[in-house]
Amino acid sequence: MASTIGTETESPAPPSAASVEVRSIDYVPQNERHGTTRHLGAVWFVSNINLTAMATGVTALSIGAGLMWTIIATVVGSLFGSFFMAFHSAQGPQLGLPQLVQSRPQFGYLGAALTVWVFALVNYVAYNTSDALLSGDAMHTLFGLDTNAGYFVAAMIAAMISLFGYRWIHTVSRWLTWPLVVVMVVLTVAALSNATLPSGAFSLGAFHAGPVMTVFVIVAGFQLGWAPYVSDYSRYLPAKVGVRSTFWWTYLPSGLSAIWVFVIGAVASAAYPTATPVDAFKKAADSLFGGLGAIVVFSLLVGLLAVMAINQYGGMMSMISIKDSVSPVSPTRRIRAVCIAIMFLLVWGVAQFVGIDRFNSFYGNVLIFLTYIFTPWTAINLVDYFWVRRGLYSVKEIFNPRGMYGRWGWRGNVAYLVSMLVMLPFMVTTPYTGFLAARLSDVDYSMFIGLPVAGLLYLYFCRSLDLPAERRIVEEEGILTDAHS
Repeated sequence: MASTIGTETESPAPPSAASVEVRSIDYVPQNERHGTTRHLGAVWFVSNINLTAMATGVTALSIGAGLMWTIIATVVGSLFGSFFMAFHSAQGPQLGLPQLVQSRPQFGYLGAALTVWVFALVNYVAYNTSDALLSGDAMHTLFGLDTNAGYFVAAMIAAMISLFGYRWIHTVSRWLTWPLVVVMVVLTVAALSNATLPSGAFSLGAFHAGPVMTVFVIVAGFQLGWAPYVSDYSRYLPAKVGVRSTFWWTYLPSGLSAIWVFVIGAVASAAYPTATPVDAFKKAADSLFGGLGAIVVFSLLVGLLAVMAINQYGGMMSMISIKDSVSPVSPTRRIRAVCIAIMFLLVWGVAQFVGIDRFNSFYGNVLIFLTYIFTPWTAINLVDYFWVRRGLYSVKEIFNPRGMYGRWGWRGNVAYLVSMLVMLPFMVTTPYTGFLAARLSDVDYSMFIGLPVAGLLYLYFCRSLDLPAERRIVEEEGILTDAHS
């Protein structure tokens, strides 16, 4: 039985801003599209101005590259990872679909669930676990709450935002943008003028390729980590906004805010190397004047709530996507609420196991691992969209388990698995270092191997696709062709 999710292409009227979102993984019809690409700027700026993003700078510095080389690797890694992430964002208005649903044409109806969506769910749980640990620690620091209680309060607020959905996430992001800019300016002044910084902290120092490349992978991976759900927040935009505008309003706010927050996180950690991330940020701000630290931590916690909402929202859609691949589902408020609740419990359980004391180790490994698993996917998905099918997909066939995209997309799955195998010898992690990486002084080149191998191999496999036949089906359906006419 084919899923009914993709077949309803029109609805009576756009939902009001105050209503709970009904849509989840289904197509967003043109009469529900709204907003401008400028709204993306707020979402992707605010998404990086929070405790977890700033803690990425702390984790990066802990690798041992030295502060200045960490900053250099951070700048390059942020711009590199954001490049791919922003091109994924550009798919949203053109297709009107969540990011991961777009993987069905490459990996198949069921193949996408097993190859991509399970990993995506791990992605959401891992990031939200990091958010949980830091939100609980911040609540304890600010209000004296038990860390579990602190996470519960933060997660409930985030769950409400994610339940109301797309419009609320955008609205909250716009509300937070300028207050967080002010907070970051003040924190930047405090961190850079902190007398506690060791002398010579900003000297270049010796270059060690291994740690520098690991920092690059961590930072690029953080930005690439948005790729599996970045177009979820552009899919309600009108199709006419175009690829270029969507790309730049994602790339610049996300890439530049990432650089800003990662660098300040690293500088704060350099001044207080033994402190937890939250304590380091608080002490850095307090060095400017007493009491500022609490204001800064509270502001970054509020920013974190927006990101927790984004992660809960994305995790919810991954669960619905996996369920729909096994048996068809209808997009309802109830299923969205149930999946958000499941996300809450999953994250709480993992956070109990990890604990704040192991945050740096856990978070660093999460970033590296997720970089590895999403590097081949991003290459395959972008090659398919921009070079193979050129944005022309059948919405109804995407939701048809026995449709033209098949249950198992062998081209995408084989390209993914081969590229992962090719990447293995170049990987550098705490438990495992590939034999080629060991011979290359523990320098991690895996991303630079996986991206071209996955993309080129998939492109080669697609030579056997009957693209003219696919395009005839797309034109007969008329959903996407009419949207872009």
